[in-house]
Amino acid sequence: MLSNYLPVLMFVVIALAMAVIVISLGFFLGPRRPDSAKLSPYECGFEAFEDSRMKFDVRYYLVAILFIIFDLEIAFLFPWAIVLDQIGLFGFAAMAIFLGILVIGFIYEWKKGALEWE
Repeated sequence: MLSNYLPVLMFVVIALAMAVIVISLGFFLGPRRPDSAKLSPYECGFEAFEDSRMKFDVRYYLVAILFIIFDLEIAFLFPWAIVLDQIGLFGFAAMAIFLGILVIGFIYEWKKGALEWE
């Protein structure tokens, strides 16, 4: 019974060994040239090490929420595209309604200026 799991165990051991080797090669052989641009904060919307109660623009969060919404849309489109021939016209209409609602929401956000960054 346990012999059935031997290929899985071998796969896991080989994958872990390859991961350790590749990460070690990158760590030991990679160039080390730090500068101010590489050490600066990124994707946070504001500088680190300032007052934690400072005010900042809420549009950063709007862009993040929009990204999550449209990322989930793609997550729904892949399985739908695979089974489209099986679900027929009803599935096509349901996805058309879903995409229509998302497009209306996107146009609303666009008109409100949520995608404009100063």
